[in-house]
Amino acid sequence: MIVFRDPSEVPADFGPSVVAIGKFDGVHAGHRAILERAKVDAADAAVKVVAVTFDRNPLATLRPELCPEDLIGLHQKLQLLAASGIDAALVLRFDQEMAAQPAEEFIEQVLVKALDVRTVLVGRDFRFGRGGAGRPELLERRGAEYGYRVDIIDDVRAVTTERRVSSTWIREVLAAGDVVTAAKLLGRTHGVWGEVVHGLKRGRALGYPTANLSPDMEGFVPADGVYAGWLVDEASGDGLHPGIRYPAAISVGTNPTFDDVPRRVVEAYVLDETDLDLYGHRVEVEFADRVRGMVAFDGVEALKTQMADDVRRVRELLS
Repeated sequence: MIVFRDPSEVPADFGPSVVAIGKFDGVHAGHRAILERAKVDAADAAVKVVAVTFDRNPLATLRPELCPEDLIGLHQKLQLLAASGIDAALVLRFDQEMAAQPAEEFIEQVLVKALDVRTVLVGRDFRFGRGGAGRPELLERRGAEYGYRVDIIDDVRAVTTERRVSSTWIREVLAAGDVVTAAKLLGRTHGVWGEVVHGLKRGRALGYPTANLSPDMEGFVPADGVYAGWLVDEASGDGLHPGIRYPAAISVGTNPTFDDVPRRVVEAYVLDETDLDLYGHRVEVEFADRVRGMVAFDGVEALKTQMADDVRRVRELLS
């Protein structure tokens, strides 16, 4: 997948294209419905598929006090968009200048001039341009003038509750530690991504050495607790191969037994690996199921006994 960081980077002969526009936070089931429809439209017309998205949630610029925590970071978003099979992504910098751009100018400069759009796909609640003045109806009116059509994609909803699949819903279940439901809404296991850094090395002393992720990791961290999941290394390490999902027991929290960790930490023990050196590696930690909540234990021996049981349960859940 080609990544453009500005409309000026798009070659003059790149188009024509089918364009899907959105925040794509999580690239969840609703987003994938739009991307899959875009791919079908593109195949029918023999043109390219482009996702137009943003380098941040627009609310971070418009109303930062109302901006929710992202489900995924930009690196993760681009990885997931690439995995969807589209041809390119245009990542727009959503600063004050873009927030002030009139909707008509966005259509002309981004969709028509840069991407030579033939079909635009958006959700029914899509808003764009200064003051959110741009709506699907405006896209349709201008489509008659510029020669493109607009495909409005209905929400993906749960069969039983009719609730719309959204980033808000996914954040809610992750905050409750329900990574199984999150995976159903996302269509994949939820993960965080970041650099492995040095921690207190307490896990190594206890016989379960862990890869500690940097505090500036990408991705929404679920509720404190112990999880069964996977670790994926981007680069080859001692005993690991890039791109392979290794089963792992994952801890999220502040280590209440010792009460000396000032902020929440995500650390993963790759099962049966006691001599890994992943420091400086970028890894993805994926959460498949929750084993238990985070509690303080009465001493190191009680903690070691529980850790052994946690690892046993992780094996069962991942088998």
